[in-house]
Amino acid sequence: MTFDRYRRRKRVNVLVSALAFLCAAITIIPLLMILGHLLAQGAKAVNLDFFTQLPKPVGEVGGGMANAIVGTLILIGLACLVGLPIGIIGGIYLAEFGNNKTGWLVRFMSDVLNGTPSIVIGIFAYTVVVLPMKRFSALAGGFALGIIMIPTVIRATEELVKLVPTSVREAGLALGIPQWRVILRIVVPSAKAGIVTGVLLAVARIGGETAPLLFTAFGNQFWQRRLDQPIASLPVQIFTYAISPFEDWHRQAWAGALVLVAMILITSVLTRVVTKGQDRSMR
Repeated sequence: MTFDRYRRRKRVNVLVSALAFLCAAITIIPLLMILGHLLAQGAKAVNLDFFTQLPKPVGEVGGGMANAIVGTLILIGLACLVGLPIGIIGGIYLAEFGNNKTGWLVRFMSDVLNGTPSIVIGIFAYTVVVLPMKRFSALAGGFALGIIMIPTVIRATEELVKLVPTSVREAGLALGIPQWRVILRIVVPSAKAGIVTGVLLAVARIGGETAPLLFTAFGNQFWQRRLDQPIASLPVQIFTYAISPFEDWHRQAWAGALVLVAMILITSVLTRVVTKGQDRSMR
C-alpha cells in the first residue's frame, strides 16, 4: 500500500512538473519569437551611422537615430528624478506604517494610477506642464514618464520591504536604535536588490512609451541640449518612421525597436549581476 502511494505521488509530481514546464514554455516562446523577428528585421539597418548620425531629411537614404537614443536616456533620467523618490518613499511608508486608512487609500490610488492609460497621463502632463510653459519640452516628457513609474515602484518597494524579517527590525530596536534609522540603515539595505529590480521594471515600463511623449516631448530632428525644448526619443522616432511611406525609414524603425529592446535587456542583465550578491545575502 505504501509503495503504491509512493508511485502515485511520483506520477503526480512528474505530471505537475511537466505542466509547469509547459506553462513556462508558453510564456517564453512568444517572447523568443518576437525577439527573433525583431533581430531579423532590425539587424539589417544597424550600423555605425545609426548610432552616430542624425536623421536624414525626408526622401534621403541613410542617417541614424543618435539624437533619439540620447534623448531617450535623458527622458528616462528625468523620469527617475520624478518617480523614484516618490515611489520608493511611498513604498517604504506602506510597508512600515501602511496598516491604516491612509495606507489603504494610497494603495488604492496607486492601483488606479497603474491602470490609467498612458495617453491620459500624457494629456494630464500636457495640461500641467506644456500649456503653462507654452512649449513642448523634455521636462514635460520626463514628468509624464515619472508619473507612470510611480505605482510600479511603490508596489514593488512595499512588497520587497515586507520580505525583510521582522526579527531584523526587532534586533535593531532592541539595541536602542531609533525606528527611522533602523528603516534607513537596516531594512532598506536588506531589500536593496529587490527595490532595484522594481526600479528596473518601472524603467522597462516607460522605455517604450510613445503616447505620453507625443503630448509632451513631441520630438526633434536635431540635437537638443536644453531641457525646456522638444527632444527626440526612440519610441516617437520609431512611430514616425513606421507610419511613413519610405522603405528606408521602415528599416530604421525596425533597427530603432531592436536597439530599444537591447537597451532594456542589457540594463536588466547588468542589474542582475550587480545585485546578485546582495540578493543572496538577503535570502
